[in-house]
Amino acid sequence: MRNLNKILIALILVLELSCSSSNDAVVPPVVPPVVVVNDIDFWLTKGDQSVLLAKQSGNLGFNTIVNSYPNIEVNAAQKYQTIDGFGYTLTGGSASVINQLNATKKAALLQELFGTSETAIGVSYIRISIGASDLNSEPFTYNDIPIGATDLDLTKFSLDKDRNGVLALLKQILAINPKILILATPWSAPLWMKDKNSFVGGKLQTKYYEVYAKYFVKYIQQMKAEGIAIDAITPQNEPLHGGNNPSMEMSALEQMDFIKNHLGPAFKTANITTKIIAYDHNCDNPNYPKAILADAVAYPFVDGSAFHLYAGDITALSEVYNAYPTKNIYFTEQFTASTGDFGGDLKWHLKNVIIGSMRNWSKNALEWNLVNNAAFEPHTAGGCTTCKGALTINSGESFQRNVAYYIIAHASKFVPAGSVRIGSNINGSLQNVAFLTPSGSKVLLVENDGAGSVNFNIKFDGKWITTSLDGGAVGTYIWK
Repeated sequence: MRNLNKILIALILVLELSCSSSNDAVVPPVVPPVVVVNDIDFWLTKGDQSVLLAKQSGNLGFNTIVNSYPNIEVNAAQKYQTIDGFGYTLTGGSASVINQLNATKKAALLQELFGTSETAIGVSYIRISIGASDLNSEPFTYNDIPIGATDLDLTKFSLDKDRNGVLALLKQILAINPKILILATPWSAPLWMKDKNSFVGGKLQTKYYEVYAKYFVKYIQQMKAEGIAIDAITPQNEPLHGGNNPSMEMSALEQMDFIKNHLGPAFKTANITTKIIAYDHNCDNPNYPKAILADAVAYPFVDGSAFHLYAGDITALSEVYNAYPTKNIYFTEQFTASTGDFGGDLKWHLKNVIIGSMRNWSKNALEWNLVNNAAFEPHTAGGCTTCKGALTINSGESFQRNVAYYIIAHASKFVPAGSVRIGSNINGSLQNVAFLTPSGSKVLLVENDGAGSVNFNIKFDGKWITTSLDGGAVGTYIWK
């Protein structure tokens, strides 16, 4: 019996040890939490306007976990053009509407547009008109004199019609960003120089080519005296469209003659370094700037070519660049309409005006008009009645940000002047372009041109992050 008791006690001990060992085995080990370091900042706008240029919360960390999503691979060693900037046309109408704001609101708005704070969008390039554009309340030039008179010495030349408007506003903008680049463009020569006494259409008479070149020289010199440096000019806005008010037609051969025999030499004589950019019209006629650049005498005077996209395809920019790779490319105008749809305009303009122009060698990208009022005014009689500004300022001094604001802001806020476009691949509906900024940051701008949401990887230097964009959404991604 004593031996049996010993055996029972031994069995009980074995069972207890076995149970204890089993219980210990099912206790999970203590694992420290996985900390995902945020490597990428992500700013988002959705086509349904539920998110508007908003920085997204959550962490996007680079990893090497394999998945089956499409890749956008960014290659910083593959470098293309240097970027001059992103922005708008500051029309006379824009200036008049902005100048109606009280001093405090105007200062805050200009800081938002042209400043570099967290709440600013950092516009770095603006286009202005030499004289009136069709988004002034009335047409004019800087040398308007009575019918039948001439002013060969330009003694009547005056900036006064813009002094309290565009000029005054430019000085406030330059106080915020002294490095902002300014492109200036005429919509018409003075009427006494044209072959018809009308602001609408007509041509510059050849006998006035020399004096019109002096008109440009005088303009640049007087703007400089006002403290406003003009970085570049184009000889004529939309030279193949004579139906606007104001407007003037100028063929490629006429512009070539004007540049090589008059404007270029006049700039050289006056020691003016302002760039001369040819064409400034639609992508459906790349032969126009190529004809000018093909002329051996005009060629050294011309910095490059400028384009709009109301007709043609954005790849025309590359066609001209490939023919003349030492000459620069610019994208200077595209408007969003009062009849447009926010989501549709966001997709089309990001794909073409921003991403498309950049991937086709442009140094800048400009939307047409900065500001107008709720009635899409001011404009000339016969000027654009549906052009919608990036901002609408209401009579009560409140303002709304329209689609063009976000189109430009997704680039201007994150890609400063001096950035360089770098390599990135298009994958499916994911339209994109990448940049290396002067501070060393990488910036990737992506537009999902499809209808549905897409998960994808942003791959860089052998690692990637995984993110997603809804159909029609735009994301800007920034990392060091």
